[in-house]
Amino acid sequence: MLMKKKIILILVAAIATVLAVSCGAASGQTEERIPAEAVFAEQIMEGSYAIDVSSSSSMFRIVDAELTVRGDAMSVVMTMSGTGYDKIYMGTGEEALLDTDENCIYPVEDAEGAHTYQVPVAALDKDIDCTALSTRKQTWYDRILVFQSGRIPEDAWIIQPEDGVYHIDVTLSGGSGRASITSPAQLTVDNGSMSAVIEWSSPYYDLMIVDGGNYYPVNSDENAVFKIPVAMLSRNIAVSAETVAMSEPHMIDYILYFDASSLRKAGALKFVMPAVLALAAAAGILAAMLTAMKRKIKAADGK
Repeated sequence: MLMKKKIILILVAAIATVLAVSCGAASGQTEERIPAEAVFAEQIMEGSYAIDVSSSSSMFRIVDAELTVRGDAMSVVMTMSGTGYDKIYMGTGEEALLDTDENCIYPVEDAEGAHTYQVPVAALDKDIDCTALSTRKQTWYDRILVFQSGRIPEDAWIIQPEDGVYHIDVTLSGGSGRASITSPAQLTVDNGSMSAVIEWSSPYYDLMIVDGGNYYPVNSDENAVFKIPVAMLSRNIAVSAETVAMSEPHMIDYILYFDASSLRKAGALKFVMPAVLALAAAAGILAAMLTAMKRKIKAADGK
């Protein structure tokens, strides 16, 4: 009986080990995202999110904060615990004294009478200087704020791709609505910089303007193909394209949107078969082990 229990335990351990290795090969393993450095706007989907803000002073306490991400900029509406400040300045008191009042931020009362401040935020999870002018003492008091990313939902993060070649879904809007582009498009990441191959539905585009730069077709036949830089994913990117389909060249404004959630490695399907084969091999090994174990158990029972 003791022999049978030992054999069963060995079998269970073997099954767990093989399945863990096989599943890891098939799906990869992920860990919870823990910010190790400052977080910037391009890493977060556009939208509004509740966040926490820490302050270096208990006299400047933020009881509620909402982060808004739009394009490449972030701002936060901070709700304060008190009303003891006339205005704040994103910087030090010394800098505030040298700057003009138009760069100071004045409080806005919410429905409950609490003071709120809408402030620009360059980065999350980073020390940011802020100074506040005391209503009673008319003195600037320096604080250090940290706008924390910990409460931002997992599905709001934009994966920053490593160097490599990817496929990504891209949409085109604007213009007359008659033009289209091929989707998915090829996205290349090289030393952290992204570029995409854009193929139009027409051969009559001879120029694209992206972020002030001019880009020309990389082919000479069939539909026009361009390689353009991509500053950010999951953002509206304004571009212009010149068409020569009419009697005179016309520059037309468009919006491109590269959907970060659709990003996948080019040729990713090539890796599916090895994973399937690994699982099949694991299943074969388990079947053979099970048969051998059954024979040993039967032999032990017969003694």
